[in-house]
Amino acid sequence: MNVVRLLRPILVLLSAGAVGLAPAPAAAQESAHVLHLASLEWLPYVGPGLAQDGLSGAVATAVAKQFGYTAKIDYFPWTRAMQVGREDESFSGYFPAYYTEERARQCHFTAPMGHSSVGLAYLKDKPLKWHTLSDLVGMKIGVVAGYSNGAEFDALVKQGKLTIDASPGDTFNLKKLLAGRVQAAVIDRSVLRYLLLTEPALINEREQIAFHENILAELSLHVCFKLTPAGLKLQQSFDAALQAVDIKKIEAAYFQRLENEVKLKTK
Repeated sequence: MNVVRLLRPILVLLSAGAVGLAPAPAAAQESAHVLHLASLEWLPYVGPGLAQDGLSGAVATAVAKQFGYTAKIDYFPWTRAMQVGREDESFSGYFPAYYTEERARQCHFTAPMGHSSVGLAYLKDKPLKWHTLSDLVGMKIGVVAGYSNGAEFDALVKQGKLTIDASPGDTFNLKKLLAGRVQAAVIDRSVLRYLLLTEPALINEREQIAFHENILAELSLHVCFKLTPAGLKLQQSFDAALQAVDIKKIEAAYFQRLENEVKLKTK
């Protein structure tokens, strides 16, 4: 019997096996590197219905791409998002988080990936006069549960000197403001602007609400990676990649796109 004829099927099988064991294409390898982040719906910064998952989502996606990762974002109420990001093995961390010393002990914070101007919304027909936080004593102020609103504000709340009314989201607080249940609501300036343009429950009332010129806090936004060696490695890679990303350019383009879309919808 021809030995070559006998060996040929074996060689074919070995060749097929070698192909199966060959390294996957670079694109397939890259897709396995997923930056899985927990977040909340915080428009226009993050949200499942927004292009690129929102402004912060666009920044996270751009930064992740720089070091060969794909960003994947899942949404929860904020307190749950923080818990999932810290404890669930399938997640890398959570974002966009304000920096606090307490949180810094629980995770690896990245360098700032954006900023949030936090202040007080109030009703125009009930002017809010304040210069220092002590001027807010005796008022009921709406806040979002789990949010940090600046070190000084948070400290006065813990001391019981400021009265707060917590809600699961900013829209709830603005509705409470309109109903007279709170006298002011802590909110990010860009969030207020976006909600007054897009939230059906607020559109007809938007001329009644104003944002006070005094800012409670100018807070930086971060990704909070797990407090593990793997989390530290991701944080270091993220920070290095941030240097190659123009955050202000992404922000400007994103807000311009949002404004154009809102204008088209409201015509």
